[in-house]
Amino acid sequence: MSNPVLTIKGELTDLNSYIRVERGNKYAAAGVKQAETSRVYIECKVQKVPKQKKGVFIIFQWYAKDQKKDKDNVAFAKKFILDGLVLAGVLESDRWDFISGFLDVFYVDSENPRVEITFCQDPDEIKVNKLIKVN
Repeated sequence: MSNPVLTIKGELTDLNSYIRVERGNKYAAAGVKQAETSRVYIECKVQKVPKQKKGVFIIFQWYAKDQKKDKDNVAFAKKFILDGLVLAGVLESDRWDFISGFLDVFYVDSENPRVEITFCQDPDEIKVNKLIKVN
């Protein structure tokens, strides 16, 4: 059985962009969070991502259009993704006992920026080299 994968096309809001919006207007920042969370929710429903069990391990493969943004700024969008997964019912919660851990891997794809989220129920048996591309 293969691991479920959710693909979100395009780039999500990075940390520096979010901070700029928040400094300008805290309500606008809340709107960014709501829009990005809703975007993930909709993709979960469209792609029919199955509900995950407690203790899931999540691999984030970030495909950026270029290398202009620092990786930690890009991975900030994980917050929106997790909130969208909870909203969609894919995750019951994003508390400690529901998620065992994360792995972030980064690539450049100028033609098709996206994030691919892979869900793994048993991280001890994961063959990471089979789930991600090697740079």
